[in-house]
Amino acid sequence: ASPPPSFPRWLPAARAVPYGNMAALVQYVVLRGDLARPPFSWPLGAVVAQGCHAALAAVHGYRQHPDTGAYLEQGDAMRTVVLEAPDENSLLDLAEMLKEKGIEHKVWLENPEGIPTCLALRPYPKNQVQQHLKNFKLLK
Repeated sequence: ASPPPSFPRWLPAARAVPYGNMAALVQYVVLRGDLARPPFSWPLGAVVAQGCHAALAAVHGYRQHPDTGAYLEQGDAMRTVVLEAPDENSLLDLAEMLKEKGIEHKVWLENPEGIPTCLALRPYPKNQVQQHLKNFKLLK
């Protein structure tokens, strides 16, 4: 299936591998919730930007993966789930566990400070990764 005409094709991606239910592809983004609260008190826009950076970096870094291509070809039907990590340590612990399990992801660092702010998985079938993220709640 081709993306809608309004959906840009500027990002080269691998051809889609057909899944029975394309809605099952999802990109998980895990943001540090403590950044929006004291003592950090980052503005909402700054926190959202971290999630955007991480999500785009993961898609770009894994653009040749068939799941990424299939996800992007969904156009307006792409599904992203944004979860909250309570703090830096929980985000880094998640990153280490995902690495051990072979789950491809990107940890975003706010530079020049080098602060880990967010983690995004490349797009995956939900049933392959959801169990690894069950300890994280939706970001509120």
